Amino acid sequence: MQIKSVLDSSFKKYGKVVKGIDCSKMLEALSKKPMPADSVVYVPGDADLEAAAGAIDFSKSFFGGLEAQIGYCNGNNKLLNAVEYHRCSEVNIALYDTILLIGDQRDIEDDFTYDTSKIEAYKIPAGTAVELYATTLHYAPCNGEPQGFRVIVVLPKGTNYDIKDYPDKTPEDRLLMAQNKWLIAHKDGGQDPRAFIGLKGENVSI
Repeated sequence: MQIKSVLDSSFKKYGKVVKGIDCSKMLEALSKKPMPADSVVYVPGDADLEAAAGAIDFSKSFFGGLEAQIGYCNGNNKLLNAVEYHRCSEVNIALYDTILLIGDQRDIEDDFTYDTSKIEAYKIPAGTAVELYATTLHYAPCNGEPQGFRVIVVLPKGTNYDIKDYPDKTPEDRLLMAQNKWLIAHKDGGQDPRAFIGLKGENVSI
């Protein structure tokens, strides 16, 4: 699979580089968070990251006054396993070179299946913050360097936390796995038993 850069013009349909917010102190805090050797850990909101200089700018500026939550995703990974989307943009800030496997929500079929041959790979250079649009399918990052990845994840408050009562009003409700998180899993992706298995094709690997 060809690995492009988020700095390439072809990335414009998926997102853009976030400029003007100093993320250095946030990345310093990220470097002290747990780093699994052979798995992935995701924390939706972390007090140290949210208290770091620059964090408040995501609430005030990037989300236009909406309260942001700032967490992290650290570990080692090379597989797609699933794709998810939100009703909002997500920001990823990479401490190391990191690879994202991404696609376009508009390529999801009417029965909520998705062909993994449409997935593309993009590298985030170390220290770079990128916005992923609400229409961009994504999931856990992949290693861009041998030591794994460390990525800050910025989303509106409440995203990816547990839902107490799952809705059953619309066909899309079958994809809802957490607050503001719709997910389509691969049969070989090792997902929660209630996840909707709708990825068709290979479980893409870097």
